[in-house]
Amino acid sequence: MSGTEPTPQPLARRPWALPSAVASELDPDHARRRGTRRTVRDWLVDFVCFIAAVLIGMIGADSVGDNPHISAGYAELDQVIGALACAAVWLRRRWPVGLAIAMLPVAVASDTAGGAAALTLFTLAVHRPFRYVAWVGGISVALVPLTYWVRPDSEMPYGIAIAFGVVLTAAVIGWGMFVRSRRQLLLSLRDRAVRAENEAALRAEQAQRLARESIAREMHDVLAHRLTLLSVHAGALEFRPDAPRAEIVRAAGVIRESSHEALQDLRQVIGVLRGGDADASGRPQPTLTALDTLVAESRAAGMKVALDNHVADPAAMPAAIGRTAYRIAQEALTNARKHAPGTEVTVVVSGAPGEGLTLSVRNPAPVGDVPKVPGSGQGLIGLAERASLAGGRLGHGVPPEGGFHLEAWLPWAP
Repeated sequence: MSGTEPTPQPLARRPWALPSAVASELDPDHARRRGTRRTVRDWLVDFVCFIAAVLIGMIGADSVGDNPHISAGYAELDQVIGALACAAVWLRRRWPVGLAIAMLPVAVASDTAGGAAALTLFTLAVHRPFRYVAWVGGISVALVPLTYWVRPDSEMPYGIAIAFGVVLTAAVIGWGMFVRSRRQLLLSLRDRAVRAENEAALRAEQAQRLARESIAREMHDVLAHRLTLLSVHAGALEFRPDAPRAEIVRAAGVIRESSHEALQDLRQVIGVLRGGDADASGRPQPTLTALDTLVAESRAAGMKVALDNHVADPAAMPAAIGRTAYRIAQEALTNARKHAPGTEVTVVVSGAPGEGLTLSVRNPAPVGDVPKVPGSGQGLIGLAERASLAGGRLGHGVPPEGGFHLEAWLPWAP
């Protein structure tokens, strides 16, 4: 993965162009630091709403002045109430529920406050859940007949005026709920995008971890066998400098050959990791058909190995299963060479298509003290994981007669 930072979203780069409620949801940290303040867009919208409330109030004031059913003194009171209601529009974001409730009797008492009442109802529908809108909106609709009964309209019949008021109230509420749904959709899409980005990062991290584990397991399985040979024979040369020349030459030859094979295996692993191809290094990965060669190498290194192979046709085995069986046998022989030198290791292989493949490696307890050979202790854990990934199982332990016994079963489809 590259170390570049993700490109910020266009909305995140322009918080001033968003409503404060949406901006605080998109950037909660910023909202906690500075609080929910009006953005530039909020100030512009609030100014436009104030102007709209004033214009609608002026139309209402003219209507009240021309209404023969309303006295001149009440018309002046209507205009004062309307002016106060227009000024209260600036508080609609801070107290949407309280202001909407307060506007219910104001809208009944004053035609001039009609625009301000509609804006507070719209604000309530935008900023609060439907249960608040249902209560306040239902009361507003119920008060429409009372409003036109107390102050009849001079131009529209009573029934038409009630229908007009109900439709207008429903339109304001519907518009506000539509705006709220749009904002919620925007936030849900943003949350979904953030969640998808986090999940992608988590999947990439898991893939990297699995790749590292696969690399470590492959390096251990491939190189531990060769390097153990180097360690054993180098230790023999170190502690027996007076050994016969023929034995020194043989040990040096084993060291040279093991070093060469280790380099080849290392190139093979690197080639697989780079190209994702088992044959990228020019050497096919070993399968069960190479078990005889593995045993011969161990015998040439001085081990006593008895191989009992009951598999009639190892080449017919699937390559993945054969490769897993080979790595298990290789690690088992490596462990026996490190922890039980000088003992005879017995390797038994049996199985057939449909029955599965069984691999058993057993060695008795060593005689005398065993020189400590460095090791990570992760070999058996890696083998168990290999067997599990192949759909099989692996067990190991110390039998009653002593020594060590490892047995694995791998599925072999017919």
